[in-house]
Amino acid sequence: MPDPPHAGADSDPAPDESRLERLITEAQTALPVELPALADRCAAALGLGTARIYLADLQQRLLIPLDETLVSLPVEGSTAGWAYRTISSRVSDADDGLVVWIPLVDGAERLGVLGVRTASLDGLLMRRARMLAHLLAMLITSKRAYSDWLAARTRTAPMRLPTEMMRAFLPPRTIGTTRCVSTAVLEPAYDIAGDAFDHSVIKHVLNTMILDGMGHDLTAGLTTSVAMAAARNTRRGGGDLGDVVGSVDQAVAQWLPDHFCTGVLCRLDTKTGVLHWVNCGHPPPLLIRDERVLPGALDSPPQPPLGLAGPLAPAVRRVHETKLEPGDCVLLYTDGVVEARDADGAEFGLDRFTDFIIRSNAAGQRPAEVLRLLIHAILDYQRNQFRDDATILLFEWRPQGGNEESRPD
Repeated sequence: MPDPPHAGADSDPAPDESRLERLITEAQTALPVELPALADRCAAALGLGTARIYLADLQQRLLIPLDETLVSLPVEGSTAGWAYRTISSRVSDADDGLVVWIPLVDGAERLGVLGVRTASLDGLLMRRARMLAHLLAMLITSKRAYSDWLAARTRTAPMRLPTEMMRAFLPPRTIGTTRCVSTAVLEPAYDIAGDAFDHSVIKHVLNTMILDGMGHDLTAGLTTSVAMAAARNTRRGGGDLGDVVGSVDQAVAQWLPDHFCTGVLCRLDTKTGVLHWVNCGHPPPLLIRDERVLPGALDSPPQPPLGLAGPLAPAVRRVHETKLEPGDCVLLYTDGVVEARDADGAEFGLDRFTDFIIRSNAAGQRPAEVLRLLIHAILDYQRNQFRDDATILLFEWRPQGGNEESRPD
């Protein structure tokens, strides 16, 4: 939303800078459970009213308050949810003034929303509220890496051990730069075992990966965890895509010789749009251009799964190359997505899957919101009863920065 008109300097008292400095210093060592009170004190120092922090739950259906005395808000059908879904600020009336709902965003990842109560609102107060939201988003991001309380606060059901282990290895749901964005979802949120995704940016190169481990138990999660660790180790050592795939093959074969996983690994040069990919026994990636799927654009001759040892091991992995056009989307998925079935046994299917993506993109939805809506549609289609893990990763090449997830307003 645009900033409200400025009411003039005389109506906007200067913030207490000394108090703010003390609060920011205190924030560095504050416990996560102390963040609600800290947010209130920071808001007061900025000339605002109260501030309430809400974080999205794992399935992005609820906005859960960090203040345990408050109630959760639905992502669908609430003003706070609108701010979360669109990554845009929203103002609503309150009994004693206004509430400004501001998305909490870490880089490109949506964390939740900040609700700031204020008696009145002008451009300066709006900018201060945004500044507070940026500060709190950075604090939450830094503290959730070691806070069991923050992790537990965003859960709505018990989590199985294989899922707990797998989620410890996963990166943020969404990452991005001015040239690209990559976002992913996976279900069942509390019972996933063999599926995983990874994405990272090294300078101007976006790396993405999707994996589907054999089985649905702790060993399946171990297999994909070893695969992710091997890929990251080689990437961070400067290896190219062929080196990465080779290290995954070797690590899985060495440490879990009776197990394997399928997967697709991609590397996108975000300056040139050149895409390299390797498909190891997995459903082929899909290329969406100008609101349609280009049939077979990213198909490739079959290669065996990752981690096969002995005579089954491939001698050399073939790396494929193509050139993307600005605005292209690449879609990676596991077979549990298209094989989801309704009560009559009908599959969700590839056409329904891609049509949903295309229609949502055409409606102006951001990539992370497209996948949130899609995974919920798949859950509803099969009445929340997954027969297999379902994971989706979508990345876009936007060299002109035309679809930046990281911009909050």
